[in-house]
Amino acid sequence: MTTAAPRPVPLPAPPRPRAPRVRTAGSGDAAGLAELSRPFARSGALRERPDSLYAARAAEFLVAVGPDGGIEGCVGLRVYEGEGAHTGVLYNFCVAEHRQGRGAGGALLRTALALGRTQGLGGLFTATTGDGRLFRRYGFAPVAARQAPRAWAGSLDPRRNALILARTL
Repeated sequence: MTTAAPRPVPLPAPPRPRAPRVRTAGSGDAAGLAELSRPFARSGALRERPDSLYAARAAEFLVAVGPDGGIEGCVGLRVYEGEGAHTGVLYNFCVAEHRQGRGAGGALLRTALALGRTQGLGGLFTATTGDGRLFRRYGFAPVAARQAPRAWAGSLDPRRNALILARTL
């Protein structure tokens, strides 16, 4: 009698969490935007913004919404006209800590790029105090501040030493 060693049966891979649904924010999302952004502002990753800004500019934001309907990430897209260009700036990009690394940031960025194309923007700019790895994966590259919309570049705090990135659409 021969006894064969049992062959290991490969287990199926666990299901990947679905990327959250991304939608345009509304005025009712202002408090959620402020709440999500607050810890990032405290850490220095985002600029401190008053709650009133989120209320006034809610329509500029895209939000990643989790299964429970809560806001798990956001990014603002502000359009700048003039200086011979029609460009946009991505700002206040953040993802709740429990959703980081699970596709929320990528979903927000893909949607922002598609929205920028739909709006006929020639390019998008952003500034980050981090390494910009996610932005670089989506085709953003470092640029000089003089290439960005003047009003926005002038509003950046030089003490934050932010990396300015841009991408042509």
